[in-house]
Amino acid sequence: MSNKSDLIEAIAQSADISKAAAARALDATIESIKQSLKQGELVSLVGFGTFYVGKRAARNGRNPQTGATIKIDAAMVPKFRAGKGLKDAVN
Repeated sequence: MSNKSDLIEAIAQSADISKAAAARALDATIESIKQSLKQGELVSLVGFGTFYVGKRAARNGRNPQTGATIKIDAAMVPKFRAGKGLKDAVN
């Protein structure tokens, strides 16, 4: 599986539903995760992992074209921590 359409096809086959229904389910799942993260909540899927929001501190960077120093603002970034079940499945 390398992209969203491959994932939709796999969901449709596994759950014995249409590709359209699988696409709606996947889109709804992704949107729910985004909304939870936007509100600062954790999204924990037991056996898979946890999505959460982390803080990235402000820092200085360098423009690769000019070499000039630039200021990079602090930001909130989405993060994912793999659960034991996912780690075990990969190893």
